[in-house]
Amino acid sequence: MKNILKYISVLVAVLLLASCDDYLDVNTDPNNPTEVSPDLVLATAQKMTAEVLSYSDVQGKRYATLANVLMRNWSQADGYNWYPDEFRYNVTSSFFDRVFEDSYYEPLKNYTVLVNLEDTKYDYYKAIAMIMRSFHFQLLVDTYGDIPYTEATLRGENATPVYDDAQTIYEDLIVQLTAAIDVINNAEIPVAVGIDDVMFGGDMDQWKAFANTVKLRILTRQMSMSGRAAYITAEFGVIAAEGSGYITDNAAINPGYSQQAGKVNPFYMEAGFDEGGTVTMTNNATCASDHVINYLTTTGDPRIDFIYEEPTDGHLGVVQGLLDYDTPTPDAFVFDKVSNLGPGILKGHTQDLVIYSLAEVYFNLAEAAQNTYVSGNAKDFYEMGIQASFDYLGAGDATAYYGQAINNVAWSSSTPLEAIITQKWIATNSITAEQAWFDYSRTGFPSNLPVSLTATTADIPVRLMYPASEISANGANVPTQPNVFTTKIFWGN
Repeated sequence: MKNILKYISVLVAVLLLASCDDYLDVNTDPNNPTEVSPDLVLATAQKMTAEVLSYSDVQGKRYATLANVLMRNWSQADGYNWYPDEFRYNVTSSFFDRVFEDSYYEPLKNYTVLVNLEDTKYDYYKAIAMIMRSFHFQLLVDTYGDIPYTEATLRGENATPVYDDAQTIYEDLIVQLTAAIDVINNAEIPVAVGIDDVMFGGDMDQWKAFANTVKLRILTRQMSMSGRAAYITAEFGVIAAEGSGYITDNAAINPGYSQQAGKVNPFYMEAGFDEGGTVTMTNNATCASDHVINYLTTTGDPRIDFIYEEPTDGHLGVVQGLLDYDTPTPDAFVFDKVSNLGPGILKGHTQDLVIYSLAEVYFNLAEAAQNTYVSGNAKDFYEMGIQASFDYLGAGDATAYYGQAINNVAWSSSTPLEAIITQKWIATNSITAEQAWFDYSRTGFPSNLPVSLTATTADIPVRLMYPASEISANGANVPTQPNVFTTKIFWGN
């Protein structure tokens, strides 16, 4: 796998050159390139998936920054001005516009190339791409609501795609995931997928389990809605009958990350240390909020020392929006005195980049079991979710923690849904925090999240605005912008 990043770099250069030629070559179908083999397209697309979920650079920010700030996981050290728009909830058409643009222009574009392959020998590649397209489209629906779907990623064939209804898209994603499993099961003499699959190494049984796990997330998101019980029950029946179950480890991407320029895990490179071992400015600037430090401390949660680095004088978080310059204690919140990201999050240059955690799988199953959609005990799934979080962080045995008679810690001391969502918030901190944001918009949990001192509204946004680039290029199809603070995605209404 160590050479995959080298191949990806070559492929990106080829694609960039090809994109320049597209303007002149009217006989080339950009959706079916013949110059690049499917193995390189797949590796490139998966690398781009990782970057959309985690990576921020000089050109813009993506999901990790957005969700960790909105969910009060992150604040900033004194002397930095890293997250001013996030603290103000300054949601405009340019606020995190890279989330929309990069999702379509990078991973979805490349997965579509694979979906459109006509030669049946590439059916495994096609099925993987169908699953990953569904993964990304759900993220976009959860972030924006109605989005381009049926006419999306057609490029030259249709540069102004219509916007489809969010709930209709959700239902078709389930159809596509079922179809992808069928493609895998019915493939005739397919080309085997190998190390170019930088998620599961070509293990198609794991891909079927992952397809079911994406279904699990889609169905769980709708459990707070009225009138969906029969549909959800039927779809869980399909999953049970198919028999592949769900993933049993963190779903992660690693195309051969190494401690070399251009090859470091993108999250670690941005929020940790560069290839030379020098700490990044984002690492110094980013620290825990006071709220999350207080919460983890008062609930006796040992994960605090793994999610956050403990300074010499003990853990210290910073109120979001706090300007320390006029306080009686100058320099109280400089980077070496506050709790920056810790060793359970910043593991090393070569660490995997998790896109769907095992902890989340168990918490989703806990909610499904609590609503009698799946067999099994909700309490057991809940405690397995906590243990999976401890395992990922390296925090040891969770038994003593969830044995405490504390609300939203011990199952017996809690309201089930609130406990599940609160623990999912902790487990996804700095990993896949966008899932906590979506669930907060859906349920209002975790409760009592404080508002930033510089916030212009009483609560965080429940969606993003459509980007200015889309309004400019596809304005006739972009829906009237819903209120980003009050108009929830369909599953939240």
